[in-house]
Amino acid sequence: MSAPRSFFARLSRYYLLFSAGFAVFLLALSMLEQEGMPRSWIGYLFMIATISLYATIGVISRTSNVTEYYVAGRRVPAMFNGMATAADWISAASFISLAGGLYLNGFDGLAFIMGWTGGYCLVALLIAPYLRKFGQYTIPDFLAARYGSGAEGRGAPVRVVAVAATIIVSFTYVVAQIYAVGLIASRFTGVDFSVGIFLGLASILVCSFLGGMRAITWTQVAQYIIILVAFLIPAMWLSVKHGDNPVPQLAYGKVLPQLSAREQVLENDPREQEVRDIFAQRAKNYQARLERLPESWEQGRLAAQRQLDALRLKNAPLLDIRNAERYLLAYPKNADEARVLWQAAQAMNQKRAEPITPHAQPFPAPDRAQSDIKRNNFLALVFCMMLGTAALPHILMRSYTTPSVHETRVSVFWTLFFILLIYLTIPALAVLVKYDIYSALVGTQYANLPTWVSYWANVDKLNPLISIVDVNRDGIVQLAEIAIDADVLVLATPEIAGLPYVISGLVAAGGLAAALSTADGLLLAISNALSHDIYYKVVDPTASTRKRVTISKLLLLAVAFIAAYAASQKPADILSLVGVAFSLAASTLFPVLVLGVFWKRANHYGALAGMLAGFGVCLYYMVHTSSMLGGSAAEQWFHIAPISAGIFGVPAGLAATALVSWLTPKPGRRSTGLVEHIRAPEPPQ
Repeated sequence: MSAPRSFFARLSRYYLLFSAGFAVFLLALSMLEQEGMPRSWIGYLFMIATISLYATIGVISRTSNVTEYYVAGRRVPAMFNGMATAADWISAASFISLAGGLYLNGFDGLAFIMGWTGGYCLVALLIAPYLRKFGQYTIPDFLAARYGSGAEGRGAPVRVVAVAATIIVSFTYVVAQIYAVGLIASRFTGVDFSVGIFLGLASILVCSFLGGMRAITWTQVAQYIIILVAFLIPAMWLSVKHGDNPVPQLAYGKVLPQLSAREQVLENDPREQEVRDIFAQRAKNYQARLERLPESWEQGRLAAQRQLDALRLKNAPLLDIRNAERYLLAYPKNADEARVLWQAAQAMNQKRAEPITPHAQPFPAPDRAQSDIKRNNFLALVFCMMLGTAALPHILMRSYTTPSVHETRVSVFWTLFFILLIYLTIPALAVLVKYDIYSALVGTQYANLPTWVSYWANVDKLNPLISIVDVNRDGIVQLAEIAIDADVLVLATPEIAGLPYVISGLVAAGGLAAALSTADGLLLAISNALSHDIYYKVVDPTASTRKRVTISKLLLLAVAFIAAYAASQKPADILSLVGVAFSLAASTLFPVLVLGVFWKRANHYGALAGMLAGFGVCLYYMVHTSSMLGGSAAEQWFHIAPISAGIFGVPAGLAATALVSWLTPKPGRRSTGLVEHIRAPEPPQ
C-alpha cells in the first residue's frame, strides 16, 4: 500500500473510532439524564469533554516545523481537507444565526445560502487550484509574487496592503466567532458573558497556538463530525414531529403550506392587530418626542425626578422606589443621547407594528417600488457573499494544504458536499421551528410559558435574546408580543421541540465547534500574515524557522486577546459582522486575485490601486449608510443596504486595477512567467 493511501486509511480508522466513541458518550449522557443527572452537569460535561478533545489533538499535533505549522505539511487528503474546510467555513453565522435569519426574514434569508454556496464554485473554478500550483504559505505571498514585477522590493507594498486587508477582514470575522463562543459558554455554564468569551478563548488557543495549521486541520475534522450530528438530530426530530418524516427536506415541503395557512390565521386575528396597534402608537409617541427635542428630553427628565420624589414622600413600597430610581438612572444624559436612543426605540416599535411577513413570499412589500428595492438588495447580497467567499484568506489558505493541484480540486468538491449537508437542512429547520412556535407558543397562557423562555431571557439581561411581554394585557401570548434574536433560535431548538436536555448540550457543543473551528482558522490567517509576510519577508528575511514560528505564536496570542475584548463589547449581531467581512474581502482581494490569475497585463500599480479603491469605496459606503457606524439610510445609493457595500467596492477595485495597469508599464517577465506557470495543466499522476 502506498504512503498516501496508508495515511488515508489510518485517518479513516481514527475518525471512525472517534465517531463511535462520541455516539457512546451521547448514549451514556442520555441514560444519566434519565437517572436524574442535573442539567447543569450535562452542560458542563459537554463543554469539558469537547474542549478536552480539541486540546488533546492540539497537544498531540504541536510542531515548530514551518511547513507543518503554516500548511499542515501539504499532505492532507482531499476528503479530510474538505471536512476541515467545511468546519472552517460553517462558522457561528452558519450554525447559529443562519436559520434564525431565515426565521425572521423568510425568503430574503436565502441570499446567504445562495451566495455562500455559489462562492465555493468560484473558489473551485477561479482561485484554489492556481494557489496550490503557486505552492507557498499565504494569500499576501501570492499577491506579492504575482505583482512584484521582478524588481527588488517591488512586491513589498502589495504585500503590506494585502496583509492589512487580511487582518481587517479576518479580525471582523473572528470577533463574530468569539461573540458566539461567549453566548454558548454563558448559557451552558452559567458564567457571565464576558467570562464565557475568555473561557472559550483558551480552547481556541490550545489548538492554533501549539500546532498551527497541522493541529487546526485534525481538530476541524473532529469538529465537523460534531457539527453535523448536532445540527441534524434536532432537525430530524422536528421533521418527524411535524412532517411524519425523518428527512427534513421532505418535511419542509409538507410543513411550508401549513405555516402559510397559520400565518394567514394570525394576520386576521383581532388580538394580533390590537398588539400591533399598540406598537404603532408607541412609535408615534417616540416620533413626537424626537420632533420636540430638546424640550421633550428636559420634560421627561423632570417628570421622572418628580415621580421618584413623590414615591419617596408617600413612603411607597421599596420595589416601586427602586424601579423609579433605575428609570431615572437609565434616562438619557443629554438631548443627543436621547435622540439616538429614541430613534432606535421608534424604529423597533415601528418594525413590530408591521404585518406578518409571509415566509414563502419573495420580496414582500406594500407596493412594487418597495418590492423592487428588496429584490435588488437580495441580488446584491448574493453577489457580495459569493465574491467574498472566493476571497476569504482563511479559506483560501486551505488550498495550500493538499498534496497536489488535483487533490485541491477534489478537496473543493468534498467541501461543497459537506457544507450542503448542513445548508440544505437550514431552510427546513427554520420553517419547522417557525411552525412550532406559531402553533404551540402563540396562544399560550402567560402563566404557562415554557421554561426555555426564561432560560434564554436571562442569558443576557441587558440585551435579552428573547422577550415575551403581555402588551395588551390579555394573559395570552400573541405573535407580535414575541421578540426573538436570530442568534438564539438554533441553540434553543431542542428545548422548543421538547427534546431531552442532552440534545441541548449536543447543539451547544456543535455551535461551539462551529465557532471554534472558524476562529482557529481566522486567527492563524492573521498571525501567519503578520509573522511570515511582514516579519520574515519585510523586517527580518534572515530569521530562523523556529523564530518565525515563535513570532507567529506570540502574534496569534496577542490578536486573540484583542479580538476577545472587541467581542465582549457586543458590537453587532453575528450575521451582520460576518456580512461586513464578506463585503470587505470581495472589494479588496477578489479583483486582484482573479485578475492576477487570468490577466497578464495586471501590474503592481494596478494591484495597489485596485485594493485601495475597492476597500475605500466599500468602507466609505458602510460608514455613511450604517446606523451602527454613525451613518444614515438616507445616504444609501439605489437603496442598497450597507451589508452589501461590496456591490460598489468590487467594480471600483476591478476598474482601478484595469485602468491603472493600462496606464502604467507592463509587468516584468517574472510576473507573466508566474501566470503561465500556475495556469499550465498539471502532469498526469
